[in-house]
Amino acid sequence: MAKIDKAIKISQKNLLGIQDLSIKDINVILDEAKTFISLNKSKNKKLDILRGKTQINLFFEPSTRTQSSFELAGKRLGADVMSMNITNSAIKKGETLVDTAMTLNAMHPDIIVIRHQDSGACNLLSQKVNCAVLNAGDGRREHPTQALLDALTIIDRKKKIQGLRIAICGDILHSRVARSNIYLLNMLGAEVNIIAPTNLMPKDIDRLGVNVFSDMKKGLKDCDIVMMLRLQNERMSSSFLSSNREYYEYYGLTPDKLNFAKEDALIMHPGPMNRGIEIDTKLADDINKSVIKEQVELGVAVRMACLKIFCE
Repeated sequence: MAKIDKAIKISQKNLLGIQDLSIKDINVILDEAKTFISLNKSKNKKLDILRGKTQINLFFEPSTRTQSSFELAGKRLGADVMSMNITNSAIKKGETLVDTAMTLNAMHPDIIVIRHQDSGACNLLSQKVNCAVLNAGDGRREHPTQALLDALTIIDRKKKIQGLRIAICGDILHSRVARSNIYLLNMLGAEVNIIAPTNLMPKDIDRLGVNVFSDMKKGLKDCDIVMMLRLQNERMSSSFLSSNREYYEYYGLTPDKLNFAKEDALIMHPGPMNRGIEIDTKLADDINKSVIKEQVELGVAVRMACLKIFCE
C-alpha cells in the first residue's frame, strides 16, 4: 500500500471557490494531488486515509465526470461514500436546501460534495452543516476542482503556468469553469485571453484582469494553451446562437484557427464536448495536442487531494 504523508493544514475549512484560497493553499492542493497520480496508475489503488469517514455526494444537476470522479476518489481513499439520488429524494417533493442540510447533518457526515444549479447554494449549505463542504459547481459562479485539475494538467505537460498565454474560448457568460480558471490562472501568473461572441461575454469581464477578444484567430495568437468550453444550452433562457453551424465557423476550434496558436499548443476541454460545434473531432482526439483525457485522469487525483485535505 502506498505511503502518503499525514494531515496537511490549509487556511479554509471548506472548498467553496478559488477566490477563497491563497496561493499557498493552491500549491498545497496541487502538490498533494501529484502524490496520487502514480497511485492511480498502479494495480493497488486503495488507501485507508479516510477509513471511517463518511462522504455524501449531493448532485442537484446531472453530472458524469465530476460525480463519478468524486465517488471514485472517496472510495480510493477508503471513505464510506453515499451518492444521493436527487430524482427520487424528498428534495424533488419540495424539501428546501436548508431542510436537506439539517437532515444530512443529523447523519454526521465528515464531508459533503455538492453541485447545485443556484450560485451560492454551496455557501448556504456550509453554514448549516458541521462538516466540510466541497463545491462541485454552483450555478454560474464557480467550479474550483475543475480549475485545479486543469492547472495540474497544464503543469504536468508544461512544467509551469507562470508566463504561459492561455486562451479560454466559448460560452464565457454561463461558464463557472471559465470563472474559476480565470481566478486561478491569474493567481499563478498566466496571461489569460478570453474569446467569445459578444452576447456570450459577461458584462464585468474587464474587471477580471484578462484580455478580451471576439475574433478567435486574434485571441489564439501565440497561445500555449487553448481551453474550449461547452455551450451551456441549459442555462440559456433565449436563443443566443443563430445556428450551430455559424458558431462552429466563428468559434469552434478547427485546424486553421489552431495554427494561430503556438506550434506546441495544447488543447483542453472540461467536457462533455459538442463535437463539430465547439471543437473539431480530429483535434479533440489528437494525442499530440489534446490533453482532454489527461484532464479526466488527473481530475481523480485532484479530488483525492481535496477530500484528504478538507476531510482531515
